[in-house]
Amino acid sequence: MKRLLLIRHAKAEKDTAGKDIDRPLKYIGIQDATFMAARLKEQKLVPQLIITSPSLRTKTTAEIFTDHFALPSPGIYKDIYEASQKTLLQVINHLPVQYDFIALVGHNPGIALIFDYLTGEAREVHTSTTAVIDFETDDWASISEGSGKLTYFSWPSV
Repeated sequence: MKRLLLIRHAKAEKDTAGKDIDRPLKYIGIQDATFMAARLKEQKLVPQLIITSPSLRTKTTAEIFTDHFALPSPGIYKDIYEASQKTLLQVINHLPVQYDFIALVGHNPGIALIFDYLTGEAREVHTSTTAVIDFETDDWASISEGSGKLTYFSWPSV
């Protein structure tokens, strides 16, 4: 069985003088990501590996989770930044087979679209939302439309 944890980055600053990729988290975003990491750890939903988009807000979110879970630094996958559903599926299909539980930290609308595609459930995906999807397969490459079962879904205000 493969298990995927989708994480939408925490709340970030909207207006910065720099580029979108360099937007930092707001203080509340840091608090929310820390809260969600603690919630997942309490539920014993700790992945073996975390991968993230290269944006500052996703990397910071991923680092909060890796620190909380005592995992190695997150892997940076440039294709996750501004990824479509199709691109995210390609990333998932090429995840390292030796890991059975991987977290992917990304952005909307991609995270919401891949969530819906994999589970058949359309849901609003707020900042700091976490969703665990289980797949009855031992191969990331065989994950496709509707092949996942949602087993956990939460965000800070739930």
